[in-house]
Amino acid sequence: MTSIPFDIVGFDLDGTLLDTSGDLAAAVNYAIATDGRPPFPVDAIRPFVGKGAKVMLERALTASGGYDDDLLARMLPILLDYYEQNLAIHSIPYPGLLEAMTALEQAGLKLAICTNKAERFTIPLLHQIGLSDRFASVVGGDTLGVAKPDPAPIHEMIARAGGGRTIFLGDTINDIAGARNAGIPSIAVSFGFLDGPVEQLKADAVIHHFDELLPLLKNWLGGPA
Repeated sequence: MTSIPFDIVGFDLDGTLLDTSGDLAAAVNYAIATDGRPPFPVDAIRPFVGKGAKVMLERALTASGGYDDDLLARMLPILLDYYEQNLAIHSIPYPGLLEAMTALEQAGLKLAICTNKAERFTIPLLHQIGLSDRFASVVGGDTLGVAKPDPAPIHEMIARAGGGRTIFLGDTINDIAGARNAGIPSIAVSFGFLDGPVEQLKADAVIHHFDELLPLLKNWLGGPA
């Protein structure tokens, strides 16, 4: 038995479980270099991340001199192919994540992932990081053909994990709106790939470090369980 009023804790991937900014930046820089553009530092690319590879590349190209549809169409496969070959060079779990996962598992909860990242990147990345066996279900952005904020992927994540009371953690409006659309409570992480103040996401609760997650869930007052 557990005092936590949930059965499943669901997570977004990029910017929530893992800081993937270093490898995403390397892929962006590799792609834009084919057009002779100088590289961005990792910190400059973080605000571009969070709404998929195409938007990330659009933002990078806009910030480095602009683009047209043909240039974007040429560069996107270059970026994706490079990224697929270099998924976990710099990517790491956020501080406190592994300890929080273990504590949740010991409390009897299942862990799950719903990400807008395509399965071709998600599954190998989790394997290379060494986390693939820790999750009861993993749903990618192309698993169902629709992505967050559509609620269908979150519903699928819950079903594949065996069903039950679920809460979802994320760092973008797609995550928080997806949880809301799925009818489950949400927690925003302030350390992710935010493109504005975390309060703008209007999640049921906010954490600033994974050390805060277990105590928050044990004393859940953020919204309906």
